[in-house]
Amino acid sequence: MKIILLARVSTEEQKEAGNSLPAQMVRLKKYALDKGFAEKDLIEFEFDESAYKKERDKFAEVIRSVDASNEPIALCCDKIDRLIRNFTSELVKLEDYRNEGKIVLHFPSDNIILHKDSPATDLFRFTMGVSLAKYFSDSISDNVKRAFETKLKKGEWIGWSPFGYVNVTLEDDKKWIEIEPLKAKIVVSIYEWYATASYSMLEIKHKVREIYDLDMAKSQIDEIMKNPFYYGEMKIKGKLYPHHYDRVITKTLFDRVQEVKAGFSKKHFKYAGLPYLYRGLIRCAECGCSITPEQSKGHIYYHCTQYKGRHGAVWVKEEQLTEQLANIFTQFQIPEPVLQELAIALKKAHQDKSHYQQSLRSALEAEYAKYQTRIEKMYDDQLDGRITIDMYDKKYKEFREKQEQIRNRLSNLESADETYYQTVTSLLQLANKAPELFKRSEMHQKRELLQLTLQNLVLKGEKLEFNLLKPFDLLLDLSKTGLWLRRPDSNRQPRS
Repeated sequence: MKIILLARVSTEEQKEAGNSLPAQMVRLKKYALDKGFAEKDLIEFEFDESAYKKERDKFAEVIRSVDASNEPIALCCDKIDRLIRNFTSELVKLEDYRNEGKIVLHFPSDNIILHKDSPATDLFRFTMGVSLAKYFSDSISDNVKRAFETKLKKGEWIGWSPFGYVNVTLEDDKKWIEIEPLKAKIVVSIYEWYATASYSMLEIKHKVREIYDLDMAKSQIDEIMKNPFYYGEMKIKGKLYPHHYDRVITKTLFDRVQEVKAGFSKKHFKYAGLPYLYRGLIRCAECGCSITPEQSKGHIYYHCTQYKGRHGAVWVKEEQLTEQLANIFTQFQIPEPVLQELAIALKKAHQDKSHYQQSLRSALEAEYAKYQTRIEKMYDDQLDGRITIDMYDKKYKEFREKQEQIRNRLSNLESADETYYQTVTSLLQLANKAPELFKRSEMHQKRELLQLTLQNLVLKGEKLEFNLLKPFDLLLDLSKTGLWLRRPDSNRQPRS
């Protein structure tokens, strides 16, 4: 008669030295040989597999070994709970085999051997063993769920950190999540690129490889762009929980990316996935439909989709559109003396703004800390029974919403501060270099420049019409009227 020696551990049990796989197998081999089984008749199975795993592939292999045997076979497991922990179809199959005399079950540590003629007392002990094992597993599961719920309410993540972060152990042995600088920078780049609506995910994949020398799947990029963790919330089973880890992006940027994603998914025009320069930027002045690109005879033409009905739309070469747009940028010229005066004035304005921002930031941080103290005190009150769980949940939600509002204000404050520097620098440089930048830049840079300066681009016949965004509308007006020449001190009387 052959005997199957089955050693199994679950993840938590591996930590118990006495229940390790090698220790179990040593005991099982000794037991089998003491029972008179020959060395050649021993069939060994070792696996680390949870009792609640839906597809217990290795256990299924054990069952197939019993099925394939033409003679009765013994199955030896150290304890009942090492074989099975629930009243499943697997247990029913084992019981059928035992009643048919096809299998004999050995449990050395429980001192039970079950066969087709086993007495009722042994069968009762086996049933109780399975019940106790199930109760033990259920208790562990309940404890884990409670621990997870507590961590989530305290704003702590319960798994491996997402891309851009790293799991660490602090000096007090507390588990924490910190930003991984390079990967976080990649995450920020992905969000900022996509938010411009100038890149598809495939183009971002290529750009990440080009700039960061990292190959990312489009599915990974998509997951990153859907993960609220980066702006401060954890998504568990469809529910959002605020966390206390550092943010990588602002919620404003996250929301913008979701808007762009939703917009791309609704585009119906034929060439949405191809890298055309003005794809998705221009609409028809006649009917409001998209102006779509199409290649013909070696040229790229743009024309109305006429989705709402034909109206004799003309086809315009891409070169014609580029020439019209380039002419716009030649008008953003600021005389050098005026440019220097603007820089001085903006620098002074920033000094005044910095003092105000620091005062506002300190006030917001103090308000955030106030709500955090209330949450921690309320949590102790709930544990001590001074308030109900319903009251705790209600107030917890209220305080977290207050904190999220404060976080958003702080994020917007930081974002505004960074945007201020970028705007000062880029506007002054852009004003005088826009024509050169537009002609020499890459396709996505041209698109970004257009989205920074123009809005409501429509094609009327062969002519582009548009509105200028602020402050470029003012730059154009000043250039056209010649008011740049009227220096601030031009009307002053000379000093004597």
